[in-house]
This record gives sequence, C-alpha cells and structure tokens, in this order.
Amino acid sequence: MFSVVIPGRPCLTDIVPVDSQPNGQATKFAFTIPFNPPFTDIAALFSPPNTGAAIYAQLPDPNTGNPTDFRFIGALANERPSGFFNVRNPASSNGTGRTEAEEEDEMLDEGSSNLASSATNGVVTLGISIEAADTIAPQLSALEAERAQEKSNSTALTTQSGSNAQQGPISTKVLAQRIIGSAFNFLASFAESDPSNKGHDVVPLKSFRDWWTKFERRIEMDPTFLERADPNAN
Repeated sequence: MFSVVIPGRPCLTDIVPVDSQPNGQATKFAFTIPFNPPFTDIAALFSPPNTGAAIYAQLPDPNTGNPTDFRFIGALANERPSGFFNVRNPASSNGTGRTEAEEEDEMLDEGSSNLASSATNGVVTLGISIEAADTIAPQLSALEAERAQEKSNSTALTTQSGSNAQQGPISTKVLAQRIIGSAFNFLASFAESDPSNKGHDVVPLKSFRDWWTKFERRIEMDPTFLERADPNAN
C-alpha cells in the first residue's frame, strides 16, 4: 500500500497498521525509522485509488531524543501519489526566525550540541492516515500558509544580511580569525587529556575532518557568512 524512501537507505515497506475498522480494514499506519544517520527528507509513495493519505511525523526531541508530538507534514492523493516531505524538527527550523545557514553556523560553533548528534539514538515515526479529501484540505492550506510565512521571514533575513554585507569589506586577517575560531569552538568539545603527553589535551583527527566537512557545507549554503560574523567573536 505504501512505500517510504530515506535518501541513502533501502526502500521501506514494513508498515505497521495501528487501528482497525469494523470491516477489518486499517486506516492508520506507521513506519518507525532509526534517526541514525540523521536525515531531513522522506519520499513517500501511495497506491490505493480514490483515497487520500495525510502524512504525519513524530521526531525525536533535539535535546533529549524523546518523541515529540506528531505534526502534519503533507498529503498524498490520486493527483499526487508520491512526494518528498521535510521532517526537520520545528525546534531548529526557520520558524524560529533563523535561516538554515545560521543554524549550520551554530552547529559548527557548538560541536555535538545539535539535532544531528544529540538525537541520533532516537527514532522518527512516520504516521499515515487514510482520510477524506475535505478533511485533509484545511491541513494542507494551513501548512502552505506556514511555509509561505517562513519563506517571507527567510527572504527578509537574507535581505538584511545582504545589506549588512555591503557595509564594507572584511580584512583577510579577520576572516582567518573567524575560521580559526569556528574550528577551535567545534574541536574543543572533543578534546581529551593525554597522560602520555604530559596531560596535554588532544583532539581526534576525525573531529577535524567532521568540522571541515560541516564548514565546507556551510560555505556552500551561505558563502558570505564569515563577513557577517561578530567582529569580536573568537
């Protein structure tokens, strides 16, 4: 009836019915998906004709890994039998007034204190509910309005950031200091005392590789973020 694909993983078909109607047919189903490695998008495929499927997601809390409330993330129907759905946690979404680039910058600065690392032991539960089209339509309208507002907020932040970037060029020295500061803040959380080296702190080489990968992705998402950083930041 349903199939779900997580980018980079095998196709999921082990759906579990969670209710039963008098006629013996279930109308609500669930996929339980390990959140390790983390992901932000799900592709869902729906086959039964003349019905609609509301899609809900229950994500792990970014701080504790415990399940949060289910939230509506989209729907499938005859005219749209498949689609991609974003399952980013609202606690770290643009709804907080931050752009994805700003959140990526926070992840670089704070090392392991982010959704991708703190909730890797949790699971994502994808709920699929067979519902009437007139029941799903208001939820879709509300979701589209929410996304439009987020897009408007993001555009305003981008415009403001572009205006700030035009205030003047940043010197090579300041840019270098900000890069080094980003690396130091990230790697410091992985430092461990090495008794064989007079108790000096050491950092695994893998941690530096992780920082570099995230830093490159950050540059790709927002090439000017270093120019907008706090000049007094380390």
